Amino acid sequence: MYMSETGTEPRPLDQQLPDPVTASNVRHNLSLTELRDLASHQETTTEFGSPSYVSDVRSRSSDRTKNAVDHEFTAADDALVEDAVELAGERELVCVDRLMGRHPEATFCCRLFVPVEHARLALGWANLFEPSGGREPDLYTVHLPDHEERAIRVLPETGFTAVLGTDYIGEAKKSFLRLFMYRIKQQGGLGLHAGSKHVRVRDEDGNLQSVGQAFMGLSATGKSTLTSHGCWLDDPEDASMRQDDVCALLPDGSVAGSEATGLFIKTIGLDEDEQPGLYRAATDDSAILENVAVDDDGTVHFEEDRYTTNSRAVVRRDELESADDEIDLDDIDQVFFITRNPLMPPVAKLSNDQAAVAFMLGESIETSAGDPSRAGESIRVVGTNPFIIGSEGEEGNIFHDLIGILDVDCYVINTGYLGAQSQDIGVTESVTILTEAARGTIEWTDDDRTDLTIPESVPELDIEDYYVPDHVDDYDEAIAELRAERREYLAQFEDLRDDIVDAVY
Repeated sequence: MYMSETGTEPRPLDQQLPDPVTASNVRHNLSLTELRDLASHQETTTEFGSPSYVSDVRSRSSDRTKNAVDHEFTAADDALVEDAVELAGERELVCVDRLMGRHPEATFCCRLFVPVEHARLALGWANLFEPSGGREPDLYTVHLPDHEERAIRVLPETGFTAVLGTDYIGEAKKSFLRLFMYRIKQQGGLGLHAGSKHVRVRDEDGNLQSVGQAFMGLSATGKSTLTSHGCWLDDPEDASMRQDDVCALLPDGSVAGSEATGLFIKTIGLDEDEQPGLYRAATDDSAILENVAVDDDGTVHFEEDRYTTNSRAVVRRDELESADDEIDLDDIDQVFFITRNPLMPPVAKLSNDQAAVAFMLGESIETSAGDPSRAGESIRVVGTNPFIIGSEGEEGNIFHDLIGILDVDCYVINTGYLGAQSQDIGVTESVTILTEAARGTIEWTDDDRTDLTIPESVPELDIEDYYVPDHVDDYDEAIAELRAERREYLAQFEDLRDDIVDAVY
């Protein structure tokens, strides 16, 4: 019988879960074909031959999520965990084991239990990660979509998550990634909700050099676009994506990836001309579509929000030309904080203190696509990471320490527009900036009016056309108001060091 992490536990929780090898109620490590067959009653087969499914719940239930580090578990919370464990011993289940990560210091074996009738969840999740090769699990999730109460309860120290009352596949995925990041922090690193990329370019002297980049940004800032973009480079120069969602910044400067075989991409508005690589992967027969508009005859409509604007697809990395065979970076050289704040320049180079501020702000602007009633308002999520377990202020301190030790260059990059939409910053401009930053060919200047280090020149870009004060009426008043707002926001984090708070830009 389960008892809370603070109570007496007669047997470790993992030993209370069924042994999938011997338990008569569990089907263990079925093939992807077998899992798809089990889920056939929920499938609409697309025109491409891939399976598509529609869930009842179509986004994460963050307001129903509690973890035992940041929340005091009540008897009712403990009862939910106990119920999940007991039902795992009674229900007909499928169990899938997968490896999250490849790095020797950042690999965890994950075990997912789901009811047989919800095998599509196991199918989608299994496509993201590599088989475990018989390794014993480190992390466990029991996912019971038909439970009477919707609740996600996380026991970080035990490595266990109960996902109850929701059939959204993102809950299964994030149940493990959340604990991946927590375990990395316990080891002296930091989990990042970020994309990572390897760029090989010639510097200003013509020498070929490798650059590791990471991209942190909230939804709708262009993080996936910039992470996967090939930068229009010709051999021997190239750019390839290592990860697009969750990474681990380790104390030695390497960046460990988490998902080795698949990506969980947004599909709303997916267009073959604008995003040919992602489109090809999403229209391959290996893709798994989730809440995408699909007619009874299999016709797919990526442009429709028939069920939700959060339509998704699990796509295979090997079907995505921009994805590297490797998922780890040997070294991190540059971190880009992506925003769409119209008071920010196309790019600014940050000091370590300012970079920690950018990390804590996790800032962008609400768009009409997100919440029209709040369009233009600031959105802030520490580390652009809604999955932090433990002190958020301490995460900022750790980030500050790591980039200082590792000598990482950090930047804020605006992928939106300047002022009242008077100057758009498109993909061409942003990719040019990323490429020239990797080459080291941007000339920087300390600008008194913006109080930022901004480009004096960028090859192939008329950067003087993007000087923010030229595009904002009453700029000085607007930036002063923004800084005051940012200081007020940072003041809530008691653990955050003063030298970071004082570096608000």
